[in-house]
Amino acid sequence: MGRPWLSIDLAKIEENARAIVRTCAQHGIGVTGVTKATCGSSAVARAMLRGGVSSLGESRLENVARLRAAGVECPIMLLRVPALSRVDEVVQAVDLSLDSEPAVLAGLAEAARRRGGMHPVILMVDLGDLREGIWPDDLLRIARETVRLEGLRLAGVGTNLTCYGGVIPSEGLMQGFVARVEDVERTLGRRLPWISGGSSSALTLIHEGKMPPRVNHVRIGEAILLGRETVERRPWPGTAQDAFRLHAEIVELKRKPSLPVGDRTADAFGRYRHFEDHGLRERALLDVGREDVDVEGLTPVDPRIQVLGASSDYLVLDVTDARNELRVGGEIAFAPSYGALLAAMDSEYVEKRYRGGS
Repeated sequence: MGRPWLSIDLAKIEENARAIVRTCAQHGIGVTGVTKATCGSSAVARAMLRGGVSSLGESRLENVARLRAAGVECPIMLLRVPALSRVDEVVQAVDLSLDSEPAVLAGLAEAARRRGGMHPVILMVDLGDLREGIWPDDLLRIARETVRLEGLRLAGVGTNLTCYGGVIPSEGLMQGFVARVEDVERTLGRRLPWISGGSSSALTLIHEGKMPPRVNHVRIGEAILLGRETVERRPWPGTAQDAFRLHAEIVELKRKPSLPVGDRTADAFGRYRHFEDHGLRERALLDVGREDVDVEGLTPVDPRIQVLGASSDYLVLDVTDARNELRVGGEIAFAPSYGALLAAMDSEYVEKRYRGGS
C-alpha cells in the first residue's frame, strides 16, 4: 500500500449531484457545484457537471487555475471574497465573484477596465452568521455604489449561513433576505438575475418548499461530496455517503494498558489528555497522523473500532472487538468529515485513487 490513500468514487459523486440538482430544480433553483474541498480536482468537477450542476464554485484561485489547465471550461464562480491584492487575477480567472467590500469592488472595477471587460459580481449579505457579507442595513447603499462602478455588473445578491456562526436558514430569515433584495431591485429599477440563497444547509428548506420563490441559486459542496445536509448532518435522500474513504495501513498491533504508565505532562501538541482505565486492550497503530489529515474527522467504517487519539505520524485505535480479523500490513477504512476530506485532499502524503469515471 505504501502510504495512506483516499478512494474517490466519481460515479457516486455524479449520482449525488444528480439527486441534489433534481431536488433544487423542482423549486426553480440552479446549483453551483463546489469543488473546494477537493482542491480543484478536475475529475470531481467533471463528475459534478455530468450530474447536472450549472457551474462550479471555488475559493482558491490556484484551484481555478488547476481546473482550467485540465480543460474544464464551464463557468466558475469565486466563492471566497477576493483580496484587494489579487483583483487582477480574479477578473482574469473567474466568470463571477462573491463580494462584500467596497474597496475591493472598486479594485475589481479598475482591473476589469484595464482588461477592457466587464466583471459580474454578487453582493454577499451577512444575515447573522458573522462570516463574510454586508450588514443588511448597508446593502442598499453599497448596491448603489456598485452599479456606478464602470467595469462591474451587479449580477445579484447572495448570502451564506451555518458555516461560521452555525445560524440555520429559516423561512422567516430567508423571506427577510429576499425583501432586502427586492428593495435593491426597486431602487435600481431592474430585476437581478442571481439570488443565491446559501449552501448545503439550505437543502431542507428547499425540499420542504419553504425557500422563498425568488431564491434561484445555491452553492452546494458537502451534500454532493458526502451525501448529507449540514444542519443536522443527516444523509440526503438519494445520495451515497461513501464516495470518499480514507485507508491507512496497520504498522503495529499489540496488547497494551489503556492508561499511560509513569508521571505525565502534555502531549507533543500541548494537550493534556484524559485516559480511562479499561485494562489491557488490543491497540493498532496506523501510518496516518495529524501531519496527513484532520484525525478528529475520521470515523472508522467498522463500528467495532474506536479512535483513541493521534500524534503527528500515527493514529491510535482500540481494535479489541475486531482483533481476530486484523493483521499488521492490513488496512482500516474511515469515513472522513468535510474537514478531514479537505485536509486529505490537500495533503501530499495522502494518495488519491479515483474510480467510476474520469
